[in-house]
Amino acid sequence: MGAEDNVKTVQSMYEAFGRGDVAVILEALTEDVDWGADTSSTGAPWYGIRRNKAEVTAFFQAFGETMEVQEFTPFAWAANDTEVHTVVRMRATARATGRTVEQNLHHYFRFRDGKVDFYRGSEDTAQTEAALQP
Repeated sequence: MGAEDNVKTVQSMYEAFGRGDVAVILEALTEDVDWGADTSSTGAPWYGIRRNKAEVTAFFQAFGETMEVQEFTPFAWAANDTEVHTVVRMRATARATGRTVEQNLHHYFRFRDGKVDFYRGSEDTAQTEAALQP
């Protein structure tokens, strides 16, 4: 698989996220995927490292139960034969507090045999944590 194929895979994952179709996302992952937010914080329920598809499912459940997304727009892409890096504009509201976050997310995907085997996302954790605080 080349860079163009990898970008198409990530684009399809983002489209699936927009539809709430986690099964499509999981299909793009290796069984032993290493997935997580690039933070040492535990301030959001989706933070932490996930080591398989079942744990990645829990990641999306935690995010969806906690946040309502109003905008999720990828606007920058860089790719090669094994990696894709994106920047995504996100606006979401914490369900419990009604506070909104607006920030750029940085997503890094590494591919093995045409599937994502490693993902790290970074965000403004201070902004996220503030939105989640009662």
